[in-house]
Amino acid sequence: MNRELLEKPFEKEQIKQRKGNFGDTIDYVEAHAVIQRLNDAFDGQWSFEVISQENNGTQVMVLGKLTADGVSKTQFGCSSITTNSKTGEIVSLGDDWKAATSDALKKSASLFGIGLHLYGADKKDQPSEHKGKGMSEKSQPKGGATITKEQLAQIKELRTKLGWTPEKVQEHSKTMFGIEKVEALNPTMATALIAYLQNQGNGKGADY
Repeated sequence: MNRELLEKPFEKEQIKQRKGNFGDTIDYVEAHAVIQRLNDAFDGQWSFEVISQENNGTQVMVLGKLTADGVSKTQFGCSSITTNSKTGEIVSLGDDWKAATSDALKKSASLFGIGLHLYGADKKDQPSEHKGKGMSEKSQPKGGATITKEQLAQIKELRTKLGWTPEKVQEHSKTMFGIEKVEALNPTMATALIAYLQNQGNGKGADY
């Protein structure tokens, strides 16, 4: 793994700016620049897949997994659903899903070191593999909701079918979100964990 190339700062002309959630200015690079860096660092031998996705009516969120050189990193990406200001109709849900997926790719790539120089200590959008809830500030659902009883029951049922111990589920929860106790997950994280367990049962699971 060529960490020097992975962590190499992007050129000034590649860095864009946008307004952050707190009124500050956020530096970022577009997805194609990250893809090019991945191709250069891994000679094109990498893959990215969406593990789970959710639409809560106002935003779409995906949990993506980036794998390269035998190592996998997961991160959330999200995008607000764009609607017509006059009619309230959704403009293009496909574009919103694409934006959320690109966001997940870039955040996953940052865990390999790509673009880390853009995430200074004073940035509100800094991603982290184990940042409290395991996602960036931008991707954290609002409201502080907790996992539902129905989701807990579904996780227990899936765990039983897989023959997993509670400790094994907790291990995967900690790897995916930085939270060991399943009861401490929020509904979005629980949805992602349920999708992961379902994929394991369908023989499509990935080793986190």
